[in-house]
Amino acid sequence: MKTNHLPRNRALIAITLTLMSTTASADLLTGRVVDIADGDTLTLLVGRQPYKIQIAAIDAPERYQAWGEQSKTNLSRLTLNRTAVATCSRLERWDHQACQVTVNGVDIGLQQIRGGMAWWVRQDAHAQSAEDQSAYESAELMAKMRRLGLWGATNPVPPWVFRGRN
Repeated sequence: MKTNHLPRNRALIAITLTLMSTTASADLLTGRVVDIADGDTLTLLVGRQPYKIQIAAIDAPERYQAWGEQSKTNLSRLTLNRTAVATCSRLERWDHQACQVTVNGVDIGLQQIRGGMAWWVRQDAHAQSAEDQSAYESAELMAKMRRLGLWGATNPVPPWVFRGRN
């Protein structure tokens, strides 16, 4: 008796294509950080092509907001003129690439949160691994408890609220 494996094979093909499209949707960019716009935005030069990178899953104070300059300075210290790897999953508003950025294997978004220089954007958690979600949440909680950076202020204003007011 011959069994029909066609439905099972179609299911396996569909799963494989889904996994491949998910993997293929992430772009990997490696280059030198040549500019810092603010505490969560940098320019990565890949060959001769500049890419405006929005660090995924964080939001830093705006430049004219309390802690804005300190956040920008910290991001500069961590990345400027260094080789960075950006794993980009989607195109952001204003044609920025939303990317997880690492320098020497260190997650820069996580470092900004650890230092009290940015908020973890929980709305972007769906794009993070469970491990990254846990690390970002813990880092923000520890920065708050230690009153590091912007968490030393009495009532720090999240940048999304600041932008809404201005």
